[in-house]
Amino acid sequence: MEPAGPAWPDTGAAERAIARLPPRLREAVEWGASRWPGRIILNSVANVVRIELFDRAMTIAGQFFTSIFPILVLISVIVDRNDTKRIADALEMPVQTQSVLSDAFGQPSAASFGLVGALIVLISATSLSRALTRAFATIWRLSRPKTSLRSAWRWLAVVLTLALSLVVVRALGTFLEGAPASTVWRATVAFFCDLIVATFVPWILLSGVVRARYLLTGAALYAVVMVLVRPASTLWLPRALEVSADRYGSIGVAFTYLAWLYCVSFIFLAASVIGEVLTMDRGSIGQWIRGSQETSPTAV
Repeated sequence: MEPAGPAWPDTGAAERAIARLPPRLREAVEWGASRWPGRIILNSVANVVRIELFDRAMTIAGQFFTSIFPILVLISVIVDRNDTKRIADALEMPVQTQSVLSDAFGQPSAASFGLVGALIVLISATSLSRALTRAFATIWRLSRPKTSLRSAWRWLAVVLTLALSLVVVRALGTFLEGAPASTVWRATVAFFCDLIVATFVPWILLSGVVRARYLLTGAALYAVVMVLVRPASTLWLPRALEVSADRYGSIGVAFTYLAWLYCVSFIFLAASVIGEVLTMDRGSIGQWIRGSQETSPTAV
């Protein structure tokens, strides 16, 4: 049987919460909720509470750190053999901090990984995919996904996509540095890379149950916000890494990256939440996003 698609938002909880407000405040909230901006804000706040956004963002950040970084090390070992410079460039790591990275990983070699070690790294990294699957299933009101070996290729595809996207965006940015209006071109490339990744990841993890068209709104919001966040992180992150490395060594670098990853994970999930609210709204904008589709299957 084909899995059920996303369900319409449940407005019962919001209506019950509004009913408990004082009369004057209730009238103002009801007036705002009857219009598109107020309805979107109210439903977005309700969904943030429903999916426990702050806790999930921290979980995703921790899983990203323990999953993607080892894959980057593995890619670096395969491509550059004993050189960790590719990782440092992909993570925008300053020169002063690269020695900490080398000490932390002990200059791994291809022999130290081996086929079994590489498989262990890849299998362990799929924990990030499973955490993301649970998060997106909750956002789109789908039934709790069942863990199955048939989904293993989807998990591997996601973690490899996320790891390679870091390297590709950095490589394309470096390639465009000498081009006219390089800042605009680099921002454009980063935007479309983020848009593709943020659409592909939930689509493949949810086995295509949620249409790519539905996912584009949240992906576009994420890509737009990241266009603004990337320049700020470029200025803040290297400096924060240097200070952390000087004061606390490799553990300080790890905590700094966790803080940065938490911000990115929060933006990613928050954009998905707002994208779901905009897409599943029954108003004209929601209909336009869905392609004027009036009906939606009910999730089981």
